This record gives sequence, C-alpha cells and structure tokens, in this order.
Amino acid sequence: MARFEMSHIEDAAQIDGGDSADSFHELGLVYATGRDGDVDLISAHKWFNLAAMRGNEDAKRYRIEIAKEMSRQEIASAQKLAREWLAKH
Repeated sequence: MARFEMSHIEDAAQIDGGDSADSFHELGLVYATGRDGDVDLISAHKWFNLAAMRGNEDAKRYRIEIAKEMSRQEIASAQKLAREWLAKH
C-alpha cells in the first residue's frame, strides 16, 4: 500500500468538508495507528482533541487513551497545535 505525506491527508480532509468532528476523528485515527505513515501521537492527540471539542465521543475516549502513552510535554505540544489550528481556521 502506498504511503502519503500526512499533510496531503489533512489537505484532502479539508477539501472534502473535513472540518467536522468525524473528519477530525478519522485524522486522529490515521496518526494514532500509523495507517498512512509513522505513528504520531502528538498529531493524533491534536485531531482527537479537535474532534472531541466538536462532540465526538469516541475521540474523547481515544484522546484519554493515547495521553496515557505521552509525556506532559507531548500533551502540551498537541494542545498548542490544536489551538493554533483553531486560530487559523
């Protein structure tokens, strides 16, 4: 299976109306599982956080689960990325 740059996945999600909780949840899963690249828990947490803010209950649960595998610094970084994304969009 081909691997894609993660930024392309995020761009595609945006084009496909990807500002919904479900789209953000899906991006979180992509990063958490390494489905299309390497596992990136910081990015996964960011997307799960954004999905959770929009009401996705699964994203809330996954965010808690992956946070158990992250350092406080990594969580802070993910939260900062989520805030930055919100400021831009």
